[in-house]
Amino acid sequence: MNVVGFSGYSGSGKTTLVEKLIPALKMRGLRVSVVKHAHHRFDIDHPGKDSFRHREAGAFEVVVASQNRLALIREFEQPTELTVHHLIAELYEGVDWVLVEGFKHSDLLKIEIWRASSGKPARFMDDDFIVAIATDSPGRLPVATLRPVLDLDDADALADYLINNQERFHYSFEDRPE
Repeated sequence: MNVVGFSGYSGSGKTTLVEKLIPALKMRGLRVSVVKHAHHRFDIDHPGKDSFRHREAGAFEVVVASQNRLALIREFEQPTELTVHHLIAELYEGVDWVLVEGFKHSDLLKIEIWRASSGKPARFMDDDFIVAIATDSPGRLPVATLRPVLDLDDADALADYLINNQERFHYSFEDRPE
């Protein structure tokens, strides 16, 4: 399994890039999973549905499965901040690529999404885990870099970069930090 993070400020285009990168990798015959960090309370379940009723009754976990889909909903009794490594461990090991959106302070290798028009600072100078920058304004990077600078709007070129450098992104469950 290969794992790469995509970090950047809100509104930088992380979700749009990941959304375009998924089919670019799938067209190359690769299986892709996504781990997404949410900063706020979210729900994938709805009042009135059986799984919602089970959660409301106090179930710690509810797994809903059909022949096409599986969903696991886990309710924490106390606020719990899971690491990205905990979430990756929940994924099916037969996946080729895990694209991680968010977790900008993690110890995963990441591609920074940066737009000069956002007015937000670039982070690659201060984060050794950022291995490349995807941007729509390469000429406006705040400092020169030896890291690859990729076109934010070219998901195919980004997919090629990942595949050509996949040994760098290999993720081993045995080597991950606790």
